[in-house]
Amino acid sequence: MDLPVMPPVKPMLAKSVAKIPPDMHYEAKWDGFRAVVFRDGAEVELGSRTGKTLTRYFPELVEALRERLPERCVMDGEIVIARDGRLDFDALTERIHPAASRVRTLAERTPASFVAFDLLALQDASLLNVPLTERRELLTTALSGTTPPVHVAPATTDIEVARQWFEEYEGAGLDGVIAKPLTLRYLQDERAMFKIKHERTADVVVAGYRLHKSGPVVGSLLLGLHDDRGTLQHVGVSAAFPMKRRAELIEELEPLRMTDVSGHPWAAWAEEAAHESARLPGAPSRWSGKKDLSWVPLRPERVAEVAYDHMENGVRFRHTARFRRWRPDRTPESCTYAQLEEPVRYDLDEILG
Repeated sequence: MDLPVMPPVKPMLAKSVAKIPPDMHYEAKWDGFRAVVFRDGAEVELGSRTGKTLTRYFPELVEALRERLPERCVMDGEIVIARDGRLDFDALTERIHPAASRVRTLAERTPASFVAFDLLALQDASLLNVPLTERRELLTTALSGTTPPVHVAPATTDIEVARQWFEEYEGAGLDGVIAKPLTLRYLQDERAMFKIKHERTADVVVAGYRLHKSGPVVGSLLLGLHDDRGTLQHVGVSAAFPMKRRAELIEELEPLRMTDVSGHPWAAWAEEAAHESARLPGAPSRWSGKKDLSWVPLRPERVAEVAYDHMENGVRFRHTARFRRWRPDRTPESCTYAQLEEPVRYDLDEILG
């Protein structure tokens, strides 16, 4: 492979802002795997955000990109999987599997798509220093005749359209809106763009914590919600605390600490079979590897309000929830899934055309 922009490329990043800024280029924020695609003739490489290759996990997408992309190019975009008219991140994570036979099976069962939103090189020219508006024009021209599973990300410079996308597209599984300055060059690994994501709050039961890697202070709080049977299900963690606050939490939560996990709703967390019928902390997965998943059980009596942006399959927080405050006025039993707001469904095909 011999391209004007060579792997690895660290994608340009975005910083969070509260509102959609004016006078910019706007795109929907896709919920998938960020990927930089390199094509040089028959050679196709998929680079991840960390620089590691994703090529072996998406053989059907490699073939589609070889057929639909310009013969020599580098494109930035998102690998996504759609099911029933919306993005399915769980199906995407299943594709990262060590067994080649499993990868081939999933490639047929849950084929992936690529949504392109930037062009870094074309033929023999690097476009890293070309303004965004020109790169966008070259991208849409290069993919003007493309067909699924390769798509060009919809874009607009109309802030009212961007606001409409922000409200509607969540129903198709998208994360929010990305705003880019019109003259922006492609700045690798820099937070030069802006992301506006949905934020909601929920009252959750704090039922345990994990220790921080630096010492005997709280690393993350383990959060739970009651399902319609009254069972407390593990839904995620809250972890972004200053070090001083982490030490204070140890003292605050000490009266609730259980010396024995017996009697705790998640007592069976260490039994692999128990995870098949309930959401428990410490679920074994290929992502956790040898990571220490042990935790300190707390009597599930304290309620916290947390902010979250997205629920995965309606059962857990996709990302780390942000602690807002304690809620002494709420009972643990009142912390149920019923409080969670569901976005109005929106057909992904309407977005991709």
